[in-house]
Amino acid sequence: MHSRRFTNSTSAYGATRALAFIAAALFTQALTGCDNAHGDDANSAAPGAGDSEQTVLQNATNLIGEGRETFRHDTFGSEEFWGDSLLLHQAILGTGLGGVGEGVNPETALALGLKVDSEALGADLRAAILAGQVDMKLPETTVELLRRDAVVGLRGFFDAQNDLRSIGIQCALCHSTVDDSFQPGMGVRRDGWPNRDLDIGAIVASAPTLAPVASLLGVTEEKVRTVLRSWGPGKFDAELLLDGQAFRPDGKTAATLIPPALGMLGVNMHTYTGWGSMTYWNAFVANIEMHGKGTFHDPRLDDPAQFPVAAAAKLGHIETDEDRITSKLAALQFYQLALPIPTPPPTTFDTSAADRGEQLFNGVAGCATCHVPPLYTEPGWNMHTPQEIGIDDFQASRSPDGRYRTTPLRGLFIRSRGGYYHDGRFRGLIDVVNHYDAHFVLGLATDQKNDLVEFLRSL
Repeated sequence: MHSRRFTNSTSAYGATRALAFIAAALFTQALTGCDNAHGDDANSAAPGAGDSEQTVLQNATNLIGEGRETFRHDTFGSEEFWGDSLLLHQAILGTGLGGVGEGVNPETALALGLKVDSEALGADLRAAILAGQVDMKLPETTVELLRRDAVVGLRGFFDAQNDLRSIGIQCALCHSTVDDSFQPGMGVRRDGWPNRDLDIGAIVASAPTLAPVASLLGVTEEKVRTVLRSWGPGKFDAELLLDGQAFRPDGKTAATLIPPALGMLGVNMHTYTGWGSMTYWNAFVANIEMHGKGTFHDPRLDDPAQFPVAAAAKLGHIETDEDRITSKLAALQFYQLALPIPTPPPTTFDTSAADRGEQLFNGVAGCATCHVPPLYTEPGWNMHTPQEIGIDDFQASRSPDGRYRTTPLRGLFIRSRGGYYHDGRFRGLIDVVNHYDAHFVLGLATDQKNDLVEFLRSL
């Protein structure tokens, strides 16, 4: 049955225990902070501790605190690339390469999809902003936001004179947003939600130099900027640094929509094209995309025909003298898996229609054959060929397996902006339903299609 109607005693007990566990974890974190992020292994119990419930809960609490700190605040040493090499912080200041530009003020930053953690602002700055006493058109205001660690996903590094000298990025840059409770683009963090407002390509393209990226790809810096600007809000091309394919055969960008970093509990594959589990992708992104300092191993990237850029640069065999990533992968994964799937507001779907849609979903429409409740993906190997789902193979062919994953469907409302499927090709859920109706020759009536859409909205 539909997950929003799980009311039997076993499910209620499990839900109560889960909520109690999360509450205990967050309460303990609030008391102790996250200072253990670089300390002892939180997954190691004291000798003789056994596997008592209290020991398990304490271990889980420690892992959540450590993983949350890593997700929100750890740059993995990426400042050596984004700041020291690309000089991205100078784009914020309006300086760099001998020139002086306009810089990036908060209004521009918010327009680019960057988010501000209102809780990190402090009571004084919140009050000043509300009173209109803060000039949101000055780059210096952006720098102050960085000083307070309030820009979600970005960390500024400051010298002895408290001047911005470098900048690094964090997991939260792409995979968190805010609830807009303070002002648009400013509010309480929503970890794991995809930031579909973020124009990461435009942000990176603003860096004073892109020479390291251009050198890796074997193209000019201007070509790199053209590619980055083609992505648009909410998209990122994780395979560009592997195969150098910037555009699809039809001329559209090869970038895909930023996915959520939650809702993967019980799900086999984390990515659209099934590269690996969540912990694999965390390691991949932290080392290759974020340019952190760590260790990464994937001999599949040695194939020069499929991954010419990665093979030449030996990206499947990364080792650094100072590994700032590997020890954090376990807790990072645990935190992401603990993030609850958001429940859609009841005003966003028709309950009666959703009930009818659920019967269709589990019955004659056959959707549940692949989107098996309550995971809404297949338990086990959840991969399909492009022919099976009736789409082209471009993105699948950029992955080792050549297939697409059955996407888990719960919480669809948090990823509706930008469209559906990996590249946003379907603008609305009705377009997705129409695609499968045609591909599988279901012969659904219009009202049946609408009921299915309401059910999907209710997940």
